[in-house]
Amino acid sequence: MRTVELMLDQGANGNYFVREAFNTLRANILFSGKDVKVIVVTSCFAHEGKTSVSFDLCVNLAEAGKRVLLLDADLRKSVMVSRYTKERGVYGLSQVLSGQVSAKEAVYATNVPNMHVMFAGPYPPNPTELVGSEAFKELLEEEWGNYDYIIVDAPPLGMVIDAAVMAGVCDGAVIVLNSGKVKYRAAQGVKAQLEKSGCRVLGVVLNQVDKRRNIKAENSYYYSSYAKYEQEMDAPAPTRQEPVRAAAPATAPAQKPTPAPVQGEAVARPRPAAPTTAPTPTPSAKPAAPAASAQPTRQQPAAPVRRQPAANPQQSAPAGGPVRRPVPPAGGTSVSGSTVRHTTGEDEK
Repeated sequence: MRTVELMLDQGANGNYFVREAFNTLRANILFSGKDVKVIVVTSCFAHEGKTSVSFDLCVNLAEAGKRVLLLDADLRKSVMVSRYTKERGVYGLSQVLSGQVSAKEAVYATNVPNMHVMFAGPYPPNPTELVGSEAFKELLEEEWGNYDYIIVDAPPLGMVIDAAVMAGVCDGAVIVLNSGKVKYRAAQGVKAQLEKSGCRVLGVVLNQVDKRRNIKAENSYYYSSYAKYEQEMDAPAPTRQEPVRAAAPATAPAQKPTPAPVQGEAVARPRPAAPTTAPTPTPSAKPAAPAASAQPTRQQPAAPVRRQPAANPQQSAPAGGPVRRPVPPAGGTSVSGSTVRHTTGEDEK
């Protein structure tokens, strides 16, 4: 058996909520009964995620220890080869149903343990007739005993009838709906078409759900705590790193203790440190000098005037004339040398 390497979807394996949703889907399928082994997966319209749901469901069942066969039955527009593998030129379902190759040549083992896959193959001109033929029924009966579950990826039932034709030979059906984009009547029409074919509808997968709007407030802490626990378990062990020590604050250097003075030895007292003053910030611009106010000019005190003594009449007169004595006036005061004499009219008599 040839082996192909599949590119696994990291969304289903890395996201906690997506992984839990597929665990719930797997549990519901396991509880559907032992006789439910061939399950067809379809949708209303294209791009609703039925192929991704089929692939991730097979991976989940294989991880649980179940032998699973993924059968790509979308013979009109299959994307499984281009999306999940780099292999080219592989055989497929259309070649098996047309008798070109056997089923053993078209079944491939994968890098996922317990999971095998059969691709769609070249697009045939009559896909509805091929999936409705006895060859398709015989293929399912042949592989029914080799696997625990066979997941059939069918085209959208809201666009073509192929899924309803294949559902007639399957044990159950799962409908994939895009949340918020598929109307109620379209979903009811797909469900009614599957029931007409005699297939049991196992349930509906609501895809592309915004968990922030659908998880209730009282359950948000409960689920988020489990999500954090799963992330901690899956995260790699952190490498041990040396702790970064914080820099010690700048302190004054420690002073050496002064030894005790010896008796009889002079002790030198340390000089007190000069007070440090903060530097005066230099202004960027020199302020303008204030206008000079008019101040009174201080005058020097005048020098005292000395009183010159009166001229002595007994001194020598100038040459050329007699010396005349001044006659004091009546009742006046005469000055003679340093003697002051007061005369009256009676003295003259």
